[in-house]
Amino acid sequence: MSTNPLDRSIQRRTLLKAGLTLGALQFARPLAASAATAEKKYGPGASDSRIKIGNIVPYSGPASAYSVIGKTETAFFQMINDEGGINGRKIDFISYDDGYSPPKTFEQARKLIEDDNVLLIFNSLGTPTNTAIHAYMNQNKVPQLFVATGATKWNDPKHFPWTMGWQPSYQTESRIYAKYILKEMPNAKIAILYQNDDYGMDYVKGLKDGLGAKAKSMIVNEQAYDTTEPTVESEVVRLQASGADVFFNVATPKFAAQAITKVSEIGWKPLHILNNVSASIGSVLKPAGFDHAQGIVSAAYLKDAADPQWNNDADMKAWNAFMDKYMPGSDKSDSSSVYGYSVSRTMVEVLRQCGDDLARDNVMKQAASLKNFEPGLLLPGIAINTAPTDFAPIKQLQLMKFAGQTWQLFGNVMSEQAQG
Repeated sequence: MSTNPLDRSIQRRTLLKAGLTLGALQFARPLAASAATAEKKYGPGASDSRIKIGNIVPYSGPASAYSVIGKTETAFFQMINDEGGINGRKIDFISYDDGYSPPKTFEQARKLIEDDNVLLIFNSLGTPTNTAIHAYMNQNKVPQLFVATGATKWNDPKHFPWTMGWQPSYQTESRIYAKYILKEMPNAKIAILYQNDDYGMDYVKGLKDGLGAKAKSMIVNEQAYDTTEPTVESEVVRLQASGADVFFNVATPKFAAQAITKVSEIGWKPLHILNNVSASIGSVLKPAGFDHAQGIVSAAYLKDAADPQWNNDADMKAWNAFMDKYMPGSDKSDSSSVYGYSVSRTMVEVLRQCGDDLARDNVMKQAASLKNFEPGLLLPGIAINTAPTDFAPIKQLQLMKFAGQTWQLFGNVMSEQAQG
């Protein structure tokens, strides 16, 4: 039986409603405790006192701007441990660097599973890197949970029942941009910069699907870049030369910032649409220069810590308190910290729901049983919902435009099916 005072109060009221005396309640406790002990079930990395969680993040390399996510998650689980853990169990959070290199990701995943004996791998970052371990994780029946990538393929429980995404899919996001373009600039000429991998191509596919029959005539130029390139400046110049009046910037932070600066420097003034994964003020817009970023359009599903409308929001106050205590001196304008905090709260909820059954199959079962869960920092109107046939926890976003030094939300919360 739970040692939580609230749980005990609920149990007491339930027994009293059933007509049991307080004496019977006292007698019931050891029986319930024995039953709970008998029902305990553990997978690798789990015990009465600990839960081992693995994580892979690019602390180095071309996507190292995302290292803040791993640092936030490490700090978050330290906070959870300081508060007593989850159902009385402390979290051993083991986070490794892969440099955004798929072969290194595979090496680190094997180390986490075969040497460190973790229960699951949580929020490993990147589309090409998660692709490298996708089959391995499912063949070994290890949860690859809440991956930090919006590729559509993570929502495939029929073929990959051990892998689940978290954030809105890139294709959903792109379809929302397509609706916006068709409404605001129905005769637009669109130029696309995209990363030459599954991540970039997923965004491009979503935009083309959203534009429908008009995609062929509206998209006038596409330029792909590889993460091994030093800059994307030449690609941006070629895109401008196409005569496009809409620029879709599908790039990770380093390259997104370069593109923002270059667009401004060459005097190109398109409708600039920036993918959500690079919408961080701290890691992208500030390095690019706020003067270069004015008017950029993107989409959000999380609250922006730099937006004053959330100053009195209880969940944002809790996040600020966490940051002050566990990540002092960190840049609060970097949205990666909001992301890392929110996805970690979702992981905690899944483990809490697992109770004393910490077998790997139950972890996935509970992850696929989230109903209107709000980790605290999602925008109003957005909640997490999953099911055994639905591994896409977040499906909605809201458009926003950069003005001054903050993002300004506009319009309604949208999904790919309806404009909200």
